[in-house]
Amino acid sequence: MGFAVHKVSDDDRLRTVYRLRYKVYCEEWGFERPEDYPDGLETDIFDKQSVHFLVENGTRRLVGTIRLILSSPEGFPLEKYCELDININELPRESLAEISRLAISKEFRRRAEDRFIYGPEEERRNIGSLNNSHGKFRRRSGDGDKTEKPFHERRMKHEAVASLYKAVYLESKRRQITHWYAVMTKGLYILLSRLGIDFHAIGEPVDYHGIRTPYVGEIKKIEQSVSIKNPELFKEFSGEL
Repeated sequence: MGFAVHKVSDDDRLRTVYRLRYKVYCEEWGFERPEDYPDGLETDIFDKQSVHFLVENGTRRLVGTIRLILSSPEGFPLEKYCELDININELPRESLAEISRLAISKEFRRRAEDRFIYGPEEERRNIGSLNNSHGKFRRRSGDGDKTEKPFHERRMKHEAVASLYKAVYLESKRRQITHWYAVMTKGLYILLSRLGIDFHAIGEPVDYHGIRTPYVGEIKKIEQSVSIKNPELFKEFSGEL
């Protein structure tokens, strides 16, 4: 299945993005209250300072979305909602951005992707059930085959997510962004790590759209990691620069 990613540049498509976020974050997972968005569009104060992307399948049906929050006086959600164990003033503020609001349509998600992206049900309900506070995921029974799959199989299995992260990477390079914030489930952290996209935990998990841990990633180091772990992916990501 081929996917195409687009940077959102018009109001109609932006409303499509917000509508998908409403469906995923309000109706499907209950991360946000539907009554707070009577128009059926899930938005917040950070959208105006963000670059938005959407991914479509071969028949131009919406598959998913993600945003890149740029530096502004509004700051970043991660700094607002998480207690960090780093000095944020040591980060390059003008070349820092936050990856946020990853949402994949239920129509195109596998059950495994639900667990990766949004977290196991028990973790969404009970923050005390975490096995480890810094993104080191311990498999439970039934989590699937532990055998490491070839790169092309891993890439295709999570093609929508990988395609969105590729778009974020390309946009970041063009804007000379050097560091990413992200608040992620342990599962998404592992999914990205398997692709070579390595982040580092910078705080304890919080109950924010499910159980999430704050991370930071330095793009230069991520490029080095991907080039070693997944040279095919590195070639794909860097080929359009």
